[in-house]
Amino acid sequence: MRNAGINRKTSETDVRLRLELDGTGRADINTGIGFLDHMLQLFAVHGRFDLEISCTGDTYVDDHHSTEDIGISLGTAFAEALGDKRGIRRYGDILLPMDEALILAAVDISGRSFLGYGLRIETGKVGSFDTELAEEFWTAFTRSSGICLHLKQLDGKNTHHILEGSFKAAARALRTAVSVDPEAEGDIPSSKGVL
Repeated sequence: MRNAGINRKTSETDVRLRLELDGTGRADINTGIGFLDHMLQLFAVHGRFDLEISCTGDTYVDDHHSTEDIGISLGTAFAEALGDKRGIRRYGDILLPMDEALILAAVDISGRSFLGYGLRIETGKVGSFDTELAEEFWTAFTRSSGICLHLKQLDGKNTHHILEGSFKAAARALRTAVSVDPEAEGDIPSSKGVL
């Protein structure tokens, strides 16, 4: 089974996370941050990942610590669930429309962390969520997972649609990249023999 359980406790947050890569999109999310709950629910559904997350954090200060630590925990869970990455497709990409917004997501599960963040967010908040924290989430995710992720906004101005589209697109590109390639016969998808 390709799954992982992560418990991350700091003086600022207590995150408990369970991830199943080969799931059905079942999600039980309670981060204490309503908009982030919604984004992670979409991520699970569109990636068909089973995902459980609970977080108690110092949101009375702001949402930064919780958002970052959830990103770290989710990235760590992906790295653990993928193991040596034997037999995966490695790459995934999608061009995803979300009403007037058009989002490109491309993934390489290379073992090299990189985030290309090309979203032009013009609104500082969606509800009470600071929109700059979306980039912090993906930065933490890519650093802890060893995944290269590019998110690019090709069209649109509605902040909610851009962020929602980016989480959906990232999930769908990741779903392709982590899927087992039946033609790979358990090989490492690299000429180096290791990722």
